[in-house]
Amino acid sequence: MTLNEQQRWNADLIPDLTGRVFVVTGANSGLGLATARELARHGGHVVLAVRDERRGRAAAEALTREVSGARLDVRRLDLADLDSVRECAAKLRADHERIDVLVNNAGVMAPPRTLSAQGHELQFAVNHLGHFALTGLLLDRLAAGRDARVVTVSSLQHRKGRIDLDALEDGDSVRRYSPMGSYNRSKLANAVFGHQLHQRLTAAGSPVRSLLAHPGYTATNLQNETPVAVVRLVFGRVLGPLLAQAPQAGALPQLYAATAPDVEGGAFIGPDGRGELRGAPTRVALAPAAADPETGRRLWELSETLTGVRFAPLS
Repeated sequence: MTLNEQQRWNADLIPDLTGRVFVVTGANSGLGLATARELARHGGHVVLAVRDERRGRAAAEALTREVSGARLDVRRLDLADLDSVRECAAKLRADHERIDVLVNNAGVMAPPRTLSAQGHELQFAVNHLGHFALTGLLLDRLAAGRDARVVTVSSLQHRKGRIDLDALEDGDSVRRYSPMGSYNRSKLANAVFGHQLHQRLTAAGSPVRSLLAHPGYTATNLQNETPVAVVRLVFGRVLGPLLAQAPQAGALPQLYAATAPDVEGGAFIGPDGRGELRGAPTRVALAPAAADPETGRRLWELSETLTGVRFAPLS
């Protein structure tokens, strides 16, 4: 595909996905729902992995009305609780001998300081640790998949993130906690993980590809439902109507990463417009910190320790 062709890429160019299994986290709204809709529309069997099963079932029912013959399942997944992650992974493993694509899409943004079930800062736990664990627990099923991929959704904000691995918990203390600072850090952790996973899969000769995507500036519940009023006001109500694109447009980079036949492992896909805020999917640059080998190694080892999940044979 030439650059000009790539710039014109849209969801109608998704190939036939019949017979392929996709797991999408946070698929009951926003980017996840838009992603699930297009995957189902092109014949994929889509598992909606969601924290709230009631909302997940409502989303699946709506998609079934929209997409004739849609193949959908709903599975409960609370990424803030590693026990829930393990339970969801076990059920997915029981249901599927292979999984073709995992889209690590779910996220939380800028809540007041909150701890996960295992005592970690909520954004780092949900956005990074939960997805790290889920990916590791499903890796053998992905290795058995056809054109298998892990797509991890980061953000433009990863370029503003900082990770101090020597003082991770101290940075989340009540006195020092910054809602947006911690969000940026979690999105940088996503980028580090996706890049490091690509490096390790390649070194191991795995058929699975790791890719990264970001949606630019997209109007979703992430901004509108954050408990922090100033973030909700600025991102959701002031800038949103002026600059934000709709979820179906914001989902294009992750859909491209998940389905385009020629996309290369390790690629970071984002919008091609000014500032990467909106536009058609194209390859974009990672922040240098996301590709730093030492940061990648240390975050990987820390994540294995915090989750208890090892990526055999990648670790």
